[in-house]
Formats: sequence, structure tokens, C-alpha cells
Amino acid sequence: MFYVIGLGLCDEKDITVRGLEAVKSCSRVYLEAYTSILMVNKDRLEAFYGKSLIIADRDMVELESDEILRNAAAENVAFLVVGDPFGATTHTDLLLRARDLQIPTQIIHNASIINAAGCSGLQLYNFGQTVSLVFFTDAWKPDSFYDRIAENAKFGLHTLVLLDIKVKEQSEENLARGRKIYEPPRYMSIPTAVNQLLEIESIRKEGILDGDSTLAIALSRVGSIPSSEGSTDDDDGTQRIVAGTLLDLQAQPESMFGKPLHSLIIAGKKLHELEAIYAGAFAVNQENWNRIAKKTS
Repeated sequence: MFYVIGLGLCDEKDITVRGLEAVKSCSRVYLEAYTSILMVNKDRLEAFYGKSLIIADRDMVELESDEILRNAAAENVAFLVVGDPFGATTHTDLLLRARDLQIPTQIIHNASIINAAGCSGLQLYNFGQTVSLVFFTDAWKPDSFYDRIAENAKFGLHTLVLLDIKVKEQSEENLARGRKIYEPPRYMSIPTAVNQLLEIESIRKEGILDGDSTLAIALSRVGSIPSSEGSTDDDDGTQRIVAGTLLDLQAQPESMFGKPLHSLIIAGKKLHELEAIYAGAFAVNQENWNRIAKKTS
């Protein structure tokens, strides 16, 4: 059997009982390590699961899938995914390859940021298309996400913005020279995301991401233990939720959001009263939040 197992969002204890039983039955266990990360290191996972883990980076998953699937028709092999197994298209591709090889497969689901975003107080059925925001470069500033946010906004729907992570990435120079030298990992922060959104708004000028009137909710390390109210400790690795307009969020010190991983929600223009009240508890400027939210309710 080839298992694809969701690990949840936080640490080694987020795996389901069914998932843990499957892991313990496997002769090889791969840990996918490039679409997202857990908040604990590999050693802690190995100690809890009772298994050695093979790190599966992007190159291995996309170019060496035959090795991952080797002999999976005769023995149990697991592929561990942070969040839920269907959070990335490459995981679907791996399952299709297994199907072509007539290898039995089993999916074991878990929580992901897609459903855990409800911790913001915004109702999940009021979300539209999810978008990804990549790190901009001087020569590359893709803005297709803007159109998806605009489409959601037309129907009053919220947009979950998934922020870029760079793990085992090569510089353009090293890539061109064929040198296997990798850059340090980078994880997009809320301040970087907000700055990029406002930069594109300044170019497009359609008012979709107006800094003064667009409500947004920043999510940090969702799934971990919520931080105490008012905590801004740089070393705090707990869950945080911060709400406000895009300009409100831009004005906050980076320590307000703490460690990665970060995600961002652009609130729709038709906030339900309960959504506005619940999310408003996380606002950095409650008076401003309530004033704008009242216009959208």
C-alpha cells in the first residue's frame, strides 16, 4: 500500500491515530519538505512515530517518484504531508503515478490551513478562491492573484492568501551554472505580503486592495497554542491572529506577527455581523475595524 498521510499543522502529535498506525506499518516513510513545514524538527517526528524519515524535497518528488513508489505494491510505503494530502498538485500527480503502476493507495486526511482559517471568525462557506503570493524580484512581480481577489470581492467572498516559502532554492547564478548550492530557507512574512499587495494596488489602481478600507486578518502558526493577549515576544512560537485594514497591518512591527508560517485573509465586502464581531476582537484598532465592518455588513 502507498499511503499519503496528512500531518496537520503544528507538531508531531497532530497526526491522526489512523495515520500513526499506518506510519508504524511502513518499511519506508518519506516526509515532504517543500510545500509547507511543521513547527517541530525531524528528530521529534522520528521519536514520536518510531520510524526514520526520508526527506523528500521538490527534486525527489517531481523527478524521482519511481524511487518513492519502489516496491510499494509489495510493502507499505508512506508519504507524509504537512496539512492535508491534497494541499498541493504534486501530491495528486504522485497518486496518479501510483495508479498507473497499479499500486494500491490510501489517503489519510488531516487539518490544513484551508479549514483552520476559520479560527479568524470568518465563516468557511464565505470564502472564495484561494490564492498564492510569491516573493517579488526586481524583474518579476506576478499579479494574477489580484484578479482572483477581485472576482471573490465581486461576490463579497473572503480570500485566503497563502504566502510563499523558499526551501532548497537556487540562485539564478547557481542554477545557470549547474551548481548544487542552495539559498537559506525563506518564509514570507505578513509585512512583506502586505507591502506586495499594496504595491500591486498602486499599479492596478482598481481599489480592490485599498489600504484604508480593505479589512484583512493575519494568521501566524495556526494550529499551535494561542498566545496570551498582547504578547509580542519575538521568540513566541504560538498562534497569533491580528486584524485590521491593510494599512493597519503594515504599520505593525514585525514582532507583532512572530515566527512563520504566516497566512493572510482578505475579508470580503459583505461581512456577516457575527464575523465582524468575532474577528474584531483581534483588531489592532477596534474603532476603525468596527466602522469599516459596519459599512460591509
